[in-house]
Amino acid sequence: MSAAAAAASLSTVNPTTGQTISQYKIMNNEEVTLTIKQARKAFTNWKGIGFSRRAEFIRDFAQELRRNKTHLAKTATQEMGKPIKESISEVEKCVWVMEYFADNGYIFLNDEAVNTDARKSVITFQPLGVIGSIMPWNFPYWQALRFAAPSIMAGNTIVLKPASATMQCGIQIETSFNNAGAPDGIFKTLVGDSRIADALIDSEDVSAVTFTGSVPVGAKVASRATSQWKKCVLELGGSDPFIVCGDADIEKASTGAVKGRFINCGQSCIASKRFLVVKDVANVFIEKFVQKVKKLVVGDPMRDTTDIGPLVNKPALENIDAQVKDAVSNGAEVLAGGAPAADGKGYFYKPTVLTKISSQMRVANEEVFGPVAPVSVVEDEAEALKIANDSKFGLGASIWTEDLDRANKLAETIESGIVTVNNMVVSDPRVPFGGVKRSGFGRELSRYGMLEFVNIKSIRFYDQLTQHHHVE
Repeated sequence: MSAAAAAASLSTVNPTTGQTISQYKIMNNEEVTLTIKQARKAFTNWKGIGFSRRAEFIRDFAQELRRNKTHLAKTATQEMGKPIKESISEVEKCVWVMEYFADNGYIFLNDEAVNTDARKSVITFQPLGVIGSIMPWNFPYWQALRFAAPSIMAGNTIVLKPASATMQCGIQIETSFNNAGAPDGIFKTLVGDSRIADALIDSEDVSAVTFTGSVPVGAKVASRATSQWKKCVLELGGSDPFIVCGDADIEKASTGAVKGRFINCGQSCIASKRFLVVKDVANVFIEKFVQKVKKLVVGDPMRDTTDIGPLVNKPALENIDAQVKDAVSNGAEVLAGGAPAADGKGYFYKPTVLTKISSQMRVANEEVFGPVAPVSVVEDEAEALKIANDSKFGLGASIWTEDLDRANKLAETIESGIVTVNNMVVSDPRVPFGGVKRSGFGRELSRYGMLEFVNIKSIRFYDQLTQHHHVE
């Protein structure tokens, strides 16, 4: 392949084998412009057909996902490595979110009457237009559709720039909309690398932007979008604290710790990433946690029995290994794992538990995006709370205690967008999702997520001119 041809294409690689899956021709500027204009043209009709008709198309799309969930799941597993059982669950959750907003979206955006000095006052919610969506690889269907479901139901159209690693997943979403009989243009996918994202943000036909990914890239997206007066929503990951209080149910907490940390090989924004355990229960919690971690099955993600697949690529594997080595060199103790899985191929890392964590370690300060659990023993809940809030991130947090009054006080004080008591942090179409600090701003899901990409317009009807009007 010539250098010019290589520059105009991208490849996807199976992280289980390290072998190339497919190559894709990167769209040129004219193709990107045409795709976005198709979405803009579709918006004019889509916003006018009303909630009930939009809901019909969305339910048909959900049925298309349901019919093809096994094929869709296999595509995700081949491209980014998550166990097939998790990929199937991801597609099923996408069905849920689509049907949830098809059923409830019109309620969330009903006109609201307001009592004012006018004869009639009403607040309406109108779609903005084309929303540019720049999404990551770790949940290639869910990340795209948890945003798209409320936005499309509101009357917007979507242009998705998927991660290069999961390009086929992004293409499959558009194909599924087409197969479901949805109007052409309500969901379009761009094929390209990061350069395509700039063209998407800059397009005059794009009204707003949503991004999920790293803090540095998120800052660039926000700067580029807002400099052009475009609304944006950012979800930038987290370093979620997992607080185990002295009265916690340790059996449940240790099981929750395994699920919360090691889902998707630890490659989840809302995975539990910093374990803060009160000293009175630390020994028994750590013992049970390590026992359960050692039972996790690492291997071929296409097998139903596999719990831990590979990391998404070689740089991800190298970064996790470097974080662990940094911790060990600074005094951390390895209780499980601590090294790449030595099978000679693929990007596998052993599920790892570290203790004796100190503040200078990378695992205490950075987002750990892989199967590594740093456990810190703390004096009491007050120290746990202090460490929990001593982070540049603020996405999610989980608290484990039998005392709901204590849980409520901790939950109110933790600096995050999401708090879960006695369970792992998970996203849910019914409640808002998003963070504070460097975890981003804005919300997805629920009515609040739906309101992010609408024009909240107030309309008032008067019979008489206002006589006493001295301030704007």
